Parts: sequence; structure tokens; C-alpha cells
Amino acid sequence: MKIYVPLDSAAKALGADRVADAVIAEAAKRGVDVELVRNGTRGMIWLEPLVEVVTDAGRIGFGPMLPSDVAALFDDLGAHPKALGLVDDLDWMKAQTRLTFQRCGVIDPLDLEDYAAHGGLVGLKQATEMSGADIVAQVTDSGLRGRGGAGFPTGIKWQTVHGAQAEQKYIVCNADEGDSGTFADRMIMEGDPFTLIEGMAIAGLAVGATKGYIYLRSEYPDAINIINRAIEIANVAGILGDDVLGSGRAFHLENRVGAGAYVCGEETSLLNSLEGKRGVVRAKPPLPALEGFLGRPTVVNNVISLATVPVIMEKGAAHYADFGLGRSKGTIPLQIAGNVKFGGLFETAFGLPLGEIVNTLAGGTRTGNPVKAVQVGGPLGAYFAPHQFDVPFGYEEFDGAGGLIGHAGLTVFDDTADMLGMARFAMEFCAVESCGKCTPCRIGAVRGVETIDRIAEGDADAIPLLTDLCDTMKDGSLCALGGFTPYPVMSALTLFPDDFAVGKKAAE
Repeated sequence: MKIYVPLDSAAKALGADRVADAVIAEAAKRGVDVELVRNGTRGMIWLEPLVEVVTDAGRIGFGPMLPSDVAALFDDLGAHPKALGLVDDLDWMKAQTRLTFQRCGVIDPLDLEDYAAHGGLVGLKQATEMSGADIVAQVTDSGLRGRGGAGFPTGIKWQTVHGAQAEQKYIVCNADEGDSGTFADRMIMEGDPFTLIEGMAIAGLAVGATKGYIYLRSEYPDAINIINRAIEIANVAGILGDDVLGSGRAFHLENRVGAGAYVCGEETSLLNSLEGKRGVVRAKPPLPALEGFLGRPTVVNNVISLATVPVIMEKGAAHYADFGLGRSKGTIPLQIAGNVKFGGLFETAFGLPLGEIVNTLAGGTRTGNPVKAVQVGGPLGAYFAPHQFDVPFGYEEFDGAGGLIGHAGLTVFDDTADMLGMARFAMEFCAVESCGKCTPCRIGAVRGVETIDRIAEGDADAIPLLTDLCDTMKDGSLCALGGFTPYPVMSALTLFPDDFAVGKKAAE
């Protein structure tokens, strides 16, 4: 009997370890031989812990499971009260286009044979037989853009590093996933770590970099453990080292753990931290692609960007580019959170209307109240109101509507949300997390909190001051932290003026 119980952090927080212990105990009690596999999550967080039992028909899901539900798994599966049917046939799974996350929740994350049996290493093997320029061309032609926030074309960044002349080049993975409501990076690192390692190795072969670093946030202890073990396995297997898959080309990889600072999600702050310096923003130019880690040409990409490269190499650039909308090619892992019925990760091609994501995929609010707003792109993303829900999910489309996709996290709020309070939170968040490098962010955020408090107390003159302050921050900040904080503040003020009604808070 083969049973899968997730080791994903979200599943563990909901009791997956206790369920796994109950499986072992019940099997011993009944004298049944059980193979227990700790897999990643399928992304249906509302069903976690999701247990899967292998049958002749396929893997049948049960969830959300409690330890008290385990005993019935050893009886008639069809009569189990938590039975969901074949996992692959569930509506959430069938509606997806899983490319980057095709193995997540399917395989044992640290079983290299399982990884290879599900298409892993095909892309790297092909890359070892190609020139760096040809690999870069494949990534460029695929239309892959940075999934960490800015949406910058990955191929252009790689081409810049490939063309730079230097004795040493680097690949750096930005795994400092700090946006609220985002968890795609963590899911990959915990559920399919070899795809990230493979993607980084391909990047190294493409640009001539022989050394790579994963910069992983300290708040992800499970991901840290799994990535470290996966790197060890990859070294032994010859995926990493002096002779990558017998190609005669080298790529070495290390995992480095950040101390915990939101600003280190910005690439130059990350590089400073990686060098052992204070995590503060660097002025540009020079670009990291020319003078990055230790002053050498460096590719800095997000986890999802790098983890997507293997499937591009395996299936071809045209296959990947065939998905999407306009210049937003391929798929995007939507991370649905907040006040929703169905929270989790849904990978799909770019182009779904925002309303379909919120009302159909997420199922509307968990409370049953009307949706008031959805924030897209983390704590610095703009709010969207229901009358904007026809905006298709694409980089240019969201930019044209005054927002940003960012890391594709969506946080939903119902009609009880106080948008003035949410705007204040965004400003206070920036004030706390600012590295202090530039004045608009360091001082502007503090003044912003004070100005919002003045509005709440009934000062009508503070409203135009807030607008002017946001314009200054947007135009004068060196990095995304100060530059994007005006997005949630101004969208809240524009879309929900009643929440900013002068004196409303004071009257309450």
C-alpha cells in the first residue's frame, strides 16, 4: 500500500505530520506494509492535509484529513467520508496548465529517479549538447519574463551576461519570497527542488557561469532543509560539479540563508547581503548583469523563472510561447489568498480575467460577503475593485489599469475591509522595511503614515498632501519598496473614497 502525505509547510501547519504519524501507527497496528511518501502540495490548500492513496485506478485523494480519519483508509476507500476521487480529475487540477508545477505534489521531492521518471533532467541533457548562445536563444524565443515582479525578459538578461567578458560569472536565485500572500517559490523548493537546481545549471551553461547561489529567506526552514539535501544529491549524481552530466562543463551551487529583510527581495540589496554587507539598495548603473555579485556579471532570477527553464528546454521555445496573452508568454502561478473559499496555487496561461480568478477559481469570499477589493502583487500592489474585474491577467494589461502583477499573489477582501486602514498598513510596512538608502522611502513613508492619520482625524487638507507625497515616492525612490508603496495607497484612496471620508474614524 502506497500513501502520500505532504511535507509542504502549509500542509504541516494544518496537521500533516500528525496525519503521517497516524498512518504509520495504523499500519503497524493492522500489520499492513505501507510505503509512506512525503510529497509536496498539489496547491489545494483548503483540502490540506490532502492524503493520496495509490490504487489500480490512480491516486485517490482524501481531505482535509485529521488523524482520526486515517483508520478508515485501511477499510473500504470508497466509503471513506473524506474521499474526493482521483486527484488528477478534480476540477481545480483539470482546469490548470501545469508546466512549471507539473511535478509538484506528484513526486517524492528528494527522489532523483522519481524526478527523472517525470521528465526531469531532459532539459539539462539537451543544454549540455548546445552552445551557450543557442540556450540563450531558446529562452529568449520562449518569451519567458521574470516571475519575481518586474516582468523583465529573461533572455535579454541572460544575453547581457553571456556577452560580458569576465573570468568569473554567477547565477543567483532570488528565493527571498517576502510578499504577503505568495508561496509559489516555497512550493517549488519544498515539492520539486531539482527543477530549480536544473534550471540554474542550464543558466550557468548558457552564460558561462560556473558558480551559483540560492538566496533563501530564513523564515522557510523546511525549504532550507530540502534544498540543502537536494544540492547534496545533485552533487553526488553529477548534475552539479566540475563535469555536469559528463559534459566537461562545470557548475557549482550553494544555498545561502538571508537574515530576514523585505528589501533583500530587491536584487541589488540581495547581492549586498549575499556579499556579507548590509542589505541596502545599490544605485544603477552599473546593472547586476555587468557588475553584480562581487562586481562580476551576474544573472539574478526568481525561483519560478529558473524553475521554468527546464520545461522550455524540454518542450521547446515555441511550445512555451504558444501559451499566454500578448507579450505575457507562458503560464503564471496564481497564488490565491485572503478571504476566499478556495485558497491555493493555480497555474494557468496568462489572460484570464481578474473576475474569473476571484469569483470562479477562488469561489468568492469565504465569509459569503461581497468582494470589495483584491490586491494583486503583494503588499505593494494596487487594489482592484469589482468594476475592474474584466482586466485580463497580463503584464501590460495590469500596468495599463494602474497595477502590477508582481509575484502573482492575489489577496481578496470582503465588504468589511477598511481601506484607509489598509493604506496605512502599506505606508507603515514601507517605513519599517525601508533600508534607508533614499530619502523618499526613508522619510516619505513615515510622513505618509502621519498624513493618513491626519485624514482619519478629520484634516481635509491632508488628502492632497497624501497625493503629492505618493507622487514624490513613486518618482524618487531607488527601488520597488518606496516606488510601489503609492500603488496600494492611491488605489485605495481613488477607488474607495468613502473609507477616507474626513472625520469618519474620529466620529467612530
